Amino acid sequence: MAESFVLNTGARIPSVGLGVWQIKPEAVSDVIYAAVKVFPDCPHALLAGYRHIDCAAAYSNEKEVGLALKKLFEDGVVKREDMFITSKLWAANHAPEDVLEGIDNSLKDLQLDFLDLYLIHGPIRIKKGTTMSPENLIRTDIPATWGAMEKLYDSGKARAIGVSNFTCNKLEDLFAVARVPPAVNQVECHPVWQQDKLRKLCQLKGVHLSAFSPLGSPGSPGLNGPSVLSNPVIVSVAEKLQKTPAQVRLPRAEVAVHPNSGYNTLEDLWDGEI
Repeated sequence: MAESFVLNTGARIPSVGLGVWQIKPEAVSDVIYAAVKVFPDCPHALLAGYRHIDCAAAYSNEKEVGLALKKLFEDGVVKREDMFITSKLWAANHAPEDVLEGIDNSLKDLQLDFLDLYLIHGPIRIKKGTTMSPENLIRTDIPATWGAMEKLYDSGKARAIGVSNFTCNKLEDLFAVARVPPAVNQVECHPVWQQDKLRKLCQLKGVHLSAFSPLGSPGSPGLNGPSVLSNPVIVSVAEKLQKTPAQVRLPRAEVAVHPNSGYNTLEDLWDGEI
């Protein structure tokens, strides 16, 4: 598995990132500090601890992520330029005048001057100040929202911009109006849901496909998501190779992946041998 991938901006995105979704605010600072500090002197980047943290305003833990990053920088564990930090614009901030507010709030909470990647969290919009429920849904205007995202890219507050949870049709609509093409589309992707059509489109258009829940999503709230780690084929291959199911799954990836925090180190996920 590659250590990183080159985005259409020329920047490199680490191939494995720590997703902080569902990590409780009171736990996330310690999780991130420990995950980043693992094997700090190891010459192999994939065993040197996480260098990509995948955040979102909707996860309600960015302040605690920011505290962890601040301590890591102050303690000399890593420098800001060593880290790749992603966050996402929530559905309530799609109005062009609210996009700047969205990234500024994330930057303040994360205690950063810029984001390496800022994504539209999904092609869904809700009334500002409300929660995600059917009665709060309103019509999206992705071209207008994307225009505001492009201004963030121009200003340097977001060094790359992209989308999340966009289908092929939604991406094609965006390509038709974008001045700055999306660098990334982050979607759920794993052996049970391989996203072949979407992956081919992204490859054709130079958009990096980034996978969340690459080990499956059986713990998704309100969902009965697939468990890749208990898939009979994955388990069988893992037993044959004397590896863990996660170690079997991830080397296949041609995309950046963002497993949640069920694994303590990158070595738990990949041992460098497959």
